[in-house]
Amino acid sequence: MSSSLRQPPAPPAFRGHEALRSSLRRALSRGTLPATVLIHGMPGCGKQSLAQWIARTRLCTEEEKPCDSCVSCRQALRLEHPDIHWYFPLPRPKRAHGPGKLAEALESARHDRLGEMRRQPLRPEGDTEVKGIYFAAVMTLRERAHRRPAVSEEQFFIVGDAEYLVPQEASPEAANALLKLLEEPPDASRFILTSGKPGSLLDTIRSRALPIHLPPLPVPDVAAFLREECHAEPEAADRAAALSQGSIGAALGHLDPEGAHSGNRDRSLALLRAATGGKRADAYRTALDYRPGGARGLLDLLEALQLWIRDLGAAAAGRDERIVNSGERRFLRETARRLALTPDRIARGVARVEEARMLALGNVNPQLFVATLLLDLEETLAPPGRP
Repeated sequence: MSSSLRQPPAPPAFRGHEALRSSLRRALSRGTLPATVLIHGMPGCGKQSLAQWIARTRLCTEEEKPCDSCVSCRQALRLEHPDIHWYFPLPRPKRAHGPGKLAEALESARHDRLGEMRRQPLRPEGDTEVKGIYFAAVMTLRERAHRRPAVSEEQFFIVGDAEYLVPQEASPEAANALLKLLEEPPDASRFILTSGKPGSLLDTIRSRALPIHLPPLPVPDVAAFLREECHAEPEAADRAAALSQGSIGAALGHLDPEGAHSGNRDRSLALLRAATGGKRADAYRTALDYRPGGARGLLDLLEALQLWIRDLGAAAAGRDERIVNSGERRFLRETARRLALTPDRIARGVARVEEARMLALGNVNPQLFVATLLLDLEETLAPPGRP
């Protein structure tokens, strides 16, 4: 077997956001980019890819950066650069008792996940695992940050989905441990945090990072990506891109009609039907379909529910072209008309689900949690004066 056949698949080139990347490239070349930045935007829009691009650009050894061909760039593209350290939420390892054992198990799990990412660069956004960025992992990061870089003048620490730092076993200890590092960062260490929910981070962490907003891509650009990189059929690519709202990560999930995204879409529609059907018994029956533990696994489901409520708002306003879940246009129109929905009630409904997402990050019972949410939504979306 030739060596070329043994190479892992190459990650797709980072797409779009040319003006933002030009600005970042200038800041990196001038040395004016702060040591800590926070990239925020909708899930799956490329935040962690941008973080990797920033690190690769800074550590590139050629004149035109990133060249994607020097040793440093090739190592970065393979997720093997010794001075680019990527941390992200992971399930808590089982049978790992004590801080030292837990730290070792988390580091082993992190390297295993990086191996999966090398083998499969294109991954749908989101999953149903209960996960977090644990205090033990942050302590490993802090220890490494105080060492000298291995081969470069600087080293980068990327903390993906940093909102998972906060509600750690009913304690913000992981976030506070990272805060101490950001307050006095080592000279040769840079930090890039990414978050789809930056408001969930400690205010003190946000205050120490330069915010960089990464907007969604135009839907036609997402469809083109699916056709070119995934060889998707044009009709499937267009449908997945429309459902993604400009998120390549979400679009990858919507390509699979039996995948997690499609499942969340169907389950969240069932939640909306239970909340708007006018029968409280439906809320309790629906809640019993969920396990009594693992509320963090509901985060993507709640994200999908927010989209359904926004679609209800579009239907209520007569803006059918803004409805993302267009296959349920008739249900959305009828529900919006029956409830006489107004923009303020739609906004409150979206806010209720956002509040529920924050609760789901903690140790709550999913059955009670879902039942309470559905009853809250029923009351929020109900027409005024209804008993």
